[in-house]
Amino acid sequence: MDITSLFTGETAQAAWTLAAVAFAAGAIVAAIILKACCRCSKDGGSSQERSAKSGGVKRDQKRSAANAATPRFEKKHPAPADGSIEIYVGNLSYDVTDDDLRKEFEAFGTVNYARVVTNRYNNKSKGFGFVHMPNHAEVDKALEALNDKEILGRRIKCNVAKNVG
Repeated sequence: MDITSLFTGETAQAAWTLAAVAFAAGAIVAAIILKACCRCSKDGGSSQERSAKSGGVKRDQKRSAANAATPRFEKKHPAPADGSIEIYVGNLSYDVTDDDLRKEFEAFGTVNYARVVTNRYNNKSKGFGFVHMPNHAEVDKALEALNDKEILGRRIKCNVAKNVG
């Protein structure tokens, strides 16, 4: 018996009904699986639902023109409240510690704190850090002396951090 013969003759109505029921059941199962697995359902519904909730404006359109060039993964942080200057130190060796970084900059003046940024899961260095120094003249001397200096086998890059916010 050929499958197409089911949809003609006396069995046509039963075959079409069965096909419609199977299609509907498949759509329901797919919707349940999608609802259980889809990322958008975990954070408040589909993108259309989120758009409707936010007044029809998409999330990307909400970002101001100043922040449009800022990558989404970059966290905003304000300038230090105590008036100190934050220095970004990049291209650090993965073996550099907070104390090593502090010692390099203390040769040029007072250091409020020095921090090597680490991965929160395995606590390994990400290869960059920040140093806070209160005096502008000391910061200038440190930047001039340490930018492009080799520390533990790598030439570090130093500049005043661009605080966003």
